[in-house]
Amino acid sequence: MLPLEKSKLALKAKLFRGFSDPSRLSILEALREQQRTVSDIVKATGLSQSNVSNHLSCLRDCGLVMAEQNGRYTIYRLSDDRVGDLLTIADLLLSDVARGIYECTRYEIEQPSDS
Repeated sequence: MLPLEKSKLALKAKLFRGFSDPSRLSILEALREQQRTVSDIVKATGLSQSNVSNHLSCLRDCGLVMAEQNGRYTIYRLSDDRVGDLLTIADLLLSDVARGIYECTRYEIEQPSDS
């Protein structure tokens, strides 16, 4: 494999790491529905405020989420409609392969932590 191809694969793997954490994924799912404040995301996900803030910072740094100041509130939204599209495609794919994913012993299902 050529170095450029390896670099592209590494970058793609890094993109999917943004989706791989259950807490980050729950935030992305909440933002897929509508733009929200941190408080709204906390209510929608059940995560702690500090957990949401930390993961939002990560998602912003990675370019998956954008923030806009609205008075004293910061409103968060998906940075690109294709992020939501990717979540929708994942739902569709999962409906077809859920049993295999569930039974796969190579991937452990992690429950969202509220730390």
